[in-house]
Amino acid sequence: MKALILVGGFGTRLRPLTLSVPKPLVDFANKPMILHQIEALKAIGVNEVVLAINYQPEVMLNFLKEFEAKLGIKITCSQETEPLGTAGPLALARDKLVDASGEPFFVLNSDVISEYPLKEMIAFHKSHGGEASIMVTKVDEPSKYGVVVMNETTGQVEKFVEKPKLFVGNKINAGIYLLNPSVLDRIELRPTSIEKEVFPNIAAAKKLYAMVLPGFWMDIGQPRDYISGLTLYLDSLRKNSPSKLASGPHIVGNVIVHETANIGEGCLIGPDVAIGPGCVIESGVRLSRCTVMRGVRIKKHSCISSSIIGWHSTVGQWARVENMTILGEDVHVCDEVYSNGGVVLPHKEIKSNILKPEIVM
Repeated sequence: MKALILVGGFGTRLRPLTLSVPKPLVDFANKPMILHQIEALKAIGVNEVVLAINYQPEVMLNFLKEFEAKLGIKITCSQETEPLGTAGPLALARDKLVDASGEPFFVLNSDVISEYPLKEMIAFHKSHGGEASIMVTKVDEPSKYGVVVMNETTGQVEKFVEKPKLFVGNKINAGIYLLNPSVLDRIELRPTSIEKEVFPNIAAAKKLYAMVLPGFWMDIGQPRDYISGLTLYLDSLRKNSPSKLASGPHIVGNVIVHETANIGEGCLIGPDVAIGPGCVIESGVRLSRCTVMRGVRIKKHSCISSSIIGWHSTVGQWARVENMTILGEDVHVCDEVYSNGGVVLPHKEIKSNILKPEIVM
């Protein structure tokens, strides 16, 4: 089986992290976002992954080469010279996706994190005999999204309603699809949307089916959702593989700590924290709802909450970093500095307080 991951563009919503690496390579729970997907695909027997990409393909491929060997899966790129939306890339990668087997292929949106019940999806797809299957997830505020209106018993999709004013349902497209090769005959090689053009056509032909995603779902393409996604992901680890979580007198709730990280005396860490490789957390530090990426040093008695600390940054003694502060790569926050929602570009030194959310160039 094959899969296409829609990698797309510049990742502007996750800047300043995406100023250092393409968005799919930004770490989430101690491994690059896209690796969560590739590992899940490999686990159910996908042997070739195509990345649809229009930005920095060399960086992506060089990075993924080591995983190709490690996971034993072929990873190739299909590069757009102009942005082709969410359906155009499928037409562009047609030759890579279709072979004599006629097997269906997966399409995933690279920002989506979930438990990836792909095996169940294959069974669902075979059972309904339609042309395409999509995953849908239930949300509390459907008015922010495109809602999928479907037959609850058969899963057949009736129509899509974009940002409904009146309640039509609470299920939205979760960005995970399983498509027969015939779907490619419906897509022209031009900028086009799979959600707004292709799927409504298949639904009109009564050949589109939706499966409700079990477990959690989050689009982690922007900072606030990234932190919420981490909470959901760690919660899912607690249920499915609790041995991966850290434990000890200094740990509260769900926390993952890389084996090469070093944690000092008298810290209080958690809930919902990820500490990456080679990090040094000095004594008396308090961390909650945050990600601390590879090679970061957090000095004594500092306090970090609801924030993302980018690679190789340092946070000084008695500093306080909170309220969706995002430090890009190699940022240095001096001792006793306070950051309230500062978004700091790479290679900066912060000597004075950031009192309200702002971007520090």
